[in-house]
Amino acid sequence: MYETLRMNRQQIAAAFCALLLLAGIVPAAAQAPAESKNYPSHALRYIVPYPPGGFNDTLGRVVSQKLQDRWGHPVVVENRPGGGTLIGSDAVAKAAPDGYTLLGVAFPFGANPSIYRKLPYDTVTDFAPIVFAGRTPNLLVVKSTLPVRSVKDLIAHAKSNAGKVSYGSAGIGSSNHLSMELFKSMAGVDMVHVPYKGSAPMVNDLLGGHIDAVFDNTPNVLPQVTAGALRALAVSSAQRSAQVPDVPTVSEAGLPGYEVNVWFGVVAPAHTPPDIVRKLNSEINAILALPDVRQLFRDQGVEPVGGPPEQFASHIGSEIAKWAKVVKEAGIKPE
Repeated sequence: MYETLRMNRQQIAAAFCALLLLAGIVPAAAQAPAESKNYPSHALRYIVPYPPGGFNDTLGRVVSQKLQDRWGHPVVVENRPGGGTLIGSDAVAKAAPDGYTLLGVAFPFGANPSIYRKLPYDTVTDFAPIVFAGRTPNLLVVKSTLPVRSVKDLIAHAKSNAGKVSYGSAGIGSSNHLSMELFKSMAGVDMVHVPYKGSAPMVNDLLGGHIDAVFDNTPNVLPQVTAGALRALAVSSAQRSAQVPDVPTVSEAGLPGYEVNVWFGVVAPAHTPPDIVRKLNSEINAILALPDVRQLFRDQGVEPVGGPPEQFASHIGSEIAKWAKVVKEAGIKPE
């Protein structure tokens, strides 16, 4: 089993922060290499381990364009999808640690160590966290004909129809999948998992009545909820969403302590010079604060976050530990 599965949340977060200290990202006496002082001096590339479209791609293109505008050097977006994000992520893990190759990461980055028996890289030691870019909740929705109108109703219905209520996901290890597995674990219910190759076919089958429920990014299902084709029961975040302020959180609706956020960020190869990491962090934080960028995020239901590299490192560590526990308790077999 992948080594990080044996580490608890605090240990993994501490490991990340220790790596930052060793790398000198936390202030140290070491002098920056001469090439770091001239950074950037040529084109950068930003790897998106997803196909074009969706917020992962949007984030990469926005950050790349804004960095290019600020620095005067091209920042080229490369979509490298495949292997559950492993192909693009591995390419960056093995790239030169010089600040000229960046990787857009999201929720699967923290879940993959639990989902795959052997990753081609080490999530903890092969990357340098740069910035926590944003987060968005999932919305728990059910087909309009399902006789439930609340989280408590869904739990009761699932208990009285054990093994008959189905839910969809965009694939094993996706935020849709693990959001519901955490829900099942905390609620003590049995529901049938139906994986799809993406959100669109999943939502289409929910609309067609072929499955009963899903957790999905709010923008993906909100139009159907507004139209009355789907019924929203709760949001997965700790606080209510500004997009659906009348919809309660899962926690307040019946499962206290439940929280899942789909998140997005940027990392670089491990051992990237600390002053370069700091410069990237500062520049991307400034980009996240721009009014047009904040509006773009809001239009897609994403909350900008920002902050120092250490904060993002701690978050990734917590996510690895959280989903390792959920995967183990749910009996999900690593691929």
